[in-house]
Amino acid sequence: MKYIEVIFQMLSGEEWQKDLLVSDLADIGFDTFEDTESGFAAYIAAANLDLQALETLMLNLDEGLEVDYSVQEIENQNWNKLWESNFNPIEVGGQCYVRATFHEPRPDFPYEIIIDPKMSFGTGHHQTTSMMLEYILENDFNGKRVLDMGCGTGILAILASKKGAESVLAVDYDDICVESVAENTALNNVNNIATRCGSFEVLKDRLFDSILANINRNILLEQLPQYALSINKNGALYLSGFYEQEDLAILHDAAVSFGFEFVSKKVLNNWCAAKFVKR
Repeated sequence: MKYIEVIFQMLSGEEWQKDLLVSDLADIGFDTFEDTESGFAAYIAAANLDLQALETLMLNLDEGLEVDYSVQEIENQNWNKLWESNFNPIEVGGQCYVRATFHEPRPDFPYEIIIDPKMSFGTGHHQTTSMMLEYILENDFNGKRVLDMGCGTGILAILASKKGAESVLAVDYDDICVESVAENTALNNVNNIATRCGSFEVLKDRLFDSILANINRNILLEQLPQYALSINKNGALYLSGFYEQEDLAILHDAAVSFGFEFVSKKVLNNWCAAKFVKR
């Protein structure tokens, strides 16, 4: 398969703006990223490259972010080797160890999660995923019916299961993510995670005790009415994928309008996660 390499040189901007750019690039099909001294490189299968979408994205960068980029076709290479070289295991809250199959196990941690993301997001390295994992570690999931909305690799669903959830529904609009969840569920020997490909329409007539949604501000705002319908009274809603300064107040007011009460927040490099309870 022929791949396209796009080299991004960061001329100005903050680290969180770079993270947001990487997320936007993933939304238009880029599937592998590698840091460089002056920025990062992004890779996409040549057949999936939409130059117009890339140019539109670069013309609408956040204020203060200035980036040069160049596009070139590259020779075939071992993409799994490239991905593995950029994936290190992580520790979360001193209790959870996230690794891939090619890392040594750490039985000294109460919770170990094995993730093979196949060059996708959801390894736990991003600030939003890490904060959501912390929320799961800190809260009671024993016997709970849990929804992982926008599940990615299923890392949140897997930890909720390991924390004693009765059942977990993992939902994503990307069928590759749904397949990844099934593979990672098997790797972690958990058997109470069901998967569905779609969006909030698959939640009709379902009720949950806890909802995990690590997506982005706009989709969270769109789906909040459905979350309010799909959660039991006193159920916990955990949101992430947005920024504290730019987005939290907007999401807070929207959640309150649908009967949720704000409980707490976590902030890491301006990325934010928040907990609400349905009243």
